[in-house]
Amino acid sequence: MKKSLLVCITIMLMLLSACESVEKTPTPKNTSNNSVENATVSKGANASQTSTTSEHESETDESIIPKNTAEYCDDVFTNLDSETEKSFYGTWKVEKLLGFANSYNDASEYPTGQKIIGDEFIIKKDFFSSKGLKNYNVYQHELKNPLYRLDFTCYNTDSFYRLFKTDPDALNINLNDKVKYIVINDSSTKLGVPLSFFIVNNDRLILLLEATSFELKKVTD
Repeated sequence: MKKSLLVCITIMLMLLSACESVEKTPTPKNTSNNSVENATVSKGANASQTSTTSEHESETDESIIPKNTAEYCDDVFTNLDSETEKSFYGTWKVEKLLGFANSYNDASEYPTGQKIIGDEFIIKKDFFSSKGLKNYNVYQHELKNPLYRLDFTCYNTDSFYRLFKTDPDALNINLNDKVKYIVINDSSTKLGVPLSFFIVNNDRLILLLEATSFELKKVTD
């Protein structure tokens, strides 16, 4: 009996010792969840970065894509509308030489351009005078009730160059600028005069003397 009791006590002590050993053994930290969370955060941050970068690249790409991708300028051949008249009429001074068309040049004046810097001329609804271009008789015209005609409208630099064979950069014409081409005719003879114009965004006026282009500055309305 005593022997059996001793065996039972011994077994109980062994079990108790085993339990204490288990309690003292540190529980390993579960890093798997943290790893997953960290990975998720990192992935999210990278995705955000990628998204931001993509958006930025997208904006950059859009800024260099023509808004109007027409390959050719519109053939208009119409009278001037009120918005164009407002940009066109006035007294103008020739401010500077811009450049030459690539198709041909004015042989007598290339590459310095005609001597008209500082000269002035008048464009009004019922009167046109280029008598101020005093060095060149061929460019001097005075017309009552002139016929102003909008011939072409270009919406991007490709279509502009395709039609006029003139470097748009030299004329400070940007990718999405709207350019109108205007010619002048004598109302009595219906003949054109050798001066024509580009209106850029209804904001700038450029004079064309045959193949030569000049920046103009408005003196008075």
